[in-house]
Amino acid sequence: MSNYAWDGLKVRLRPVLSSDWDKFHNNDMDSVNARLCDEIHFPRSEEGTRQWAERQALNTSNGDNVFLAIETFDGTLVGSISTNSCNSRNGTFKYGVSIFRDQWRNGYASDAIKAVLRYYFGELRYRKVNAHVYAFNDGSVALQEHLGFIQEGIIRDMVFTKGLHYDEYIYGLTKNEFEKLYP
Repeated sequence: MSNYAWDGLKVRLRPVLSSDWDKFHNNDMDSVNARLCDEIHFPRSEEGTRQWAERQALNTSNGDNVFLAIETFDGTLVGSISTNSCNSRNGTFKYGVSIFRDQWRNGYASDAIKAVLRYYFGELRYRKVNAHVYAFNDGSVALQEHLGFIQEGIIRDMVFTKGLHYDEYIYGLTKNEFEKLYP
């Protein structure tokens, strides 16, 4: 691992660049991936995605809430990770990660998550992280459990997609648990 805080073993986290627009636009065309990460949104034009990327390039963070690109060390953009609901008083935050479909199963998501957790626990004094996962997202369930997250709750019938309602699982990991797993 390098000495740069935003490097993992496989990926580097960085701000979104305005030139990233086309890769994010192509990812927007993957409705299956969109459903797993969030929801299927209305179509957006190429110009709309360009403008989104330009705004992201100017907005590095909102307090401790941040949206970052994930790239391999050879410069290939493979997805994004964000933090949200950051509450420094309570020391809690949430994160979400999305890897482009052609980059799935390469370990990029877990590497990016560990980099974020190292920073938030080691630099910003956060004590607890949560991840919300849709019950139908088997890959994300397996990822959270592989990383050592504990399922702490279920919100019933929280997500509607493909004509059905699904539960949402809440996973949590404390700083102490993370440091034991990843010294």
